[in-house]
Amino acid sequence: QVQLVESGGGLVQAGGSLRLSCAASGNIRIINTISTMGWYRQAPGKQRELVAFITSGGSTTYADSVKGRFTISRGDAKSTVYLQMNSRKPEDTAVYYCNARAGAANSWNPWGQGTQVTVSS
Repeated sequence: QVQLVESGGGLVQAGGSLRLSCAASGNIRIINTISTMGWYRQAPGKQRELVAFITSGGSTTYADSVKGRFTISRGDAKSTVYLQMNSRKPEDTAVYYCNARAGAANSWNPWGQGTQVTVSS
């Protein structure tokens, strides 16, 4: 397992931009096995949903609700992942979590604390 720490959340007006960061830490041998990394979000009263993920090869997948507005990217160290969020909408308000597949089983890690993003109209 690796530890995942999200940062960059806050309050932004509708139409504004925000960039989230997530860094993985822990056993370096496990960190070196990180493959896919992704962002998820959970709005009040709703289930957690996928926002976007990126493979080790750089292929990306986005939820329909964020296509064209959000961009996921990996850092040079491959143990960091970013989410650039543009043209924010009030419905983007949620706690955002990152996750990563790692280890011999290439399994998803336990969730971190997440970072709150609030979009005001």
